[in-house]
Amino acid sequence: MSISKPSNFLNKRVTTKRLQEMKDAGISISCLTAYDYTIAKILDNAGIDVILVGDSLGNVIQGHDTTISVSLEDTVYHSKAVVKGADRALVIADMPFMSYQVSTKEAIRNAGILMKETGCSAVKLEGGEMVADTISQLTKIGIPVMGHLGLTPQSINQFGSYKTRGKDKKEAEEIKKDALLLQESGVFAIVLEKIPATLGKEITESLDIPTIGIGAGPFCDGQILVYTDMLGLTVDFNPRFVRKYANLNETINDSVSKYIEDIRNGEFPNEEESY
Repeated sequence: MSISKPSNFLNKRVTTKRLQEMKDAGISISCLTAYDYTIAKILDNAGIDVILVGDSLGNVIQGHDTTISVSLEDTVYHSKAVVKGADRALVIADMPFMSYQVSTKEAIRNAGILMKETGCSAVKLEGGEMVADTISQLTKIGIPVMGHLGLTPQSINQFGSYKTRGKDKKEAEEIKKDALLLQESGVFAIVLEKIPATLGKEITESLDIPTIGIGAGPFCDGQILVYTDMLGLTVDFNPRFVRKYANLNETINDSVSKYIEDIRNGEFPNEEESY
């Protein structure tokens, strides 16, 4: 159940410890993605708790069908910009496909690059048992890690589709087991993506750490969406878990059309807009 934030949560910088305090106090955690300074600053000023520099930048910024092609250099570039715009929010950087799967040594090196070069406060990895040892090593050397279970977009070629995960009992049990394993490995929170709401509730109640849902029902400790989906900038992606709080695609289209019209009619710039 969502509870309004008390004043002591409003002005303090968000840390991994504060997310835990919010869960313990029953205060829902708000999260959105961002990929540049301007949007990060707007989200931060609005009071968002967590900004994820998601590998969804492959879709939103680069125009790819999947997140697979996003590179470490891409993530570093966008994370640097986001960190500059976030004074209060916790900034987490997604580790791209194959930046942590090759070996623990490679994962540590790449996570270290993200932390050192961007100033982000944590990294996010997809997967369960396969990455548990890597996460354990990362957290032992002081790199905070957020986990990600359920639909993991970097595994889309293995899954073969974006269908809901954990609908059958066997897969649901695997996800629950992985969630506990990730907690034991030291993650400070876990993203649960596109799983049944009942499973999201079970996992959330079984963990001491926060869960952040995206298409995982209302019982998680927080929620995250891709900001372009939430603001209605995206027109060709309409999953049921996205609530559109604006229609900026239409607003921007109308504004640009009016701008073009004013230029062609000689109405812009006018005398007051000239030197």
